Amino acid sequence: MPDTHTATARFCEDAELFGLRPGDDEIDTRPMPDDDRSLGAVHDMVDAVVATLQGTRMEPDIEELVSGVVNLFHRYAARLESQLDRNELDQRAAQERQDGSEVAATELEKLIAIGRTMIERRNWMEAMRDEAAELFEVHTGSVWRPRTGSQVNNRHMTAAYLDSKEFIAARRTAQTQTMVPTGTKIAVIGGPEYQDVDALFNRLDLIRKRYPDMVLLHGGAKGAELIADRWAANRGVTRIPFKPDWNRHKGAAPFKRNDLLLTEMPQGVLLFNGGGVIGNLFDGCRRRGISVWDLRTEVGA
Repeated sequence: MPDTHTATARFCEDAELFGLRPGDDEIDTRPMPDDDRSLGAVHDMVDAVVATLQGTRMEPDIEELVSGVVNLFHRYAARLESQLDRNELDQRAAQERQDGSEVAATELEKLIAIGRTMIERRNWMEAMRDEAAELFEVHTGSVWRPRTGSQVNNRHMTAAYLDSKEFIAARRTAQTQTMVPTGTKIAVIGGPEYQDVDALFNRLDLIRKRYPDMVLLHGGAKGAELIADRWAANRGVTRIPFKPDWNRHKGAAPFKRNDLLLTEMPQGVLLFNGGGVIGNLFDGCRRRGISVWDLRTEVGA
């Protein structure tokens, strides 16, 4: 029997049966999940694993499985970040195609809307990851750590073009500067062989007593930086890792990291052993008048 339904009728039937879901290249106008329900779902996931396995032969596996829950959100947030990178490239390409026409402006507006949705989804994933990471610490007593641009023609600067420029600039700012909250910034850099946990904990406690609004910046590596990260997690102090971007800067990555760290103008920097990279940071602190606790003679092993 021939199909007498129109294309519109078939589309409506499919939407009624299976639900309407925008494609990856379409604007999704559906709301984001409710914050309270989302956090509650994460609690339910972790509590279900712990409650089921506690007191059984599977109890030794709780830490790995709960870590897997955290990694689930962490990996997906990273995937969305990669999609944002591609969206940014698409926006840049669309900016170059701006000729004042409505078609070109509409294309760019669509990319901006898709990019904003990606940011909201990424932020949601990161919020769920952070909540799961806190639950991981509660249940295991350990701090969770993850495993492993052309000439512009001003006549063609439509509202969409300017909105896109603002979008990309705002994202770059969020990745570098606004990631660091307000407060007195104290940095710990270097010391891969340092192992004196008590000494560094005591030193950081004294600094925090002087600066109760302290925010810890560190290099995201091992030794003194890892100990400082654990201290901040234990004390409820916000910590921000400044890791060298080896993929982008290759051998210059640690020096580029130093430059980025110094733009934050920390109140003081604790410097441990680390060769020429630490010497470079020491000189940069001196030029900017930033206080330095020079601990390069402390091995702590």
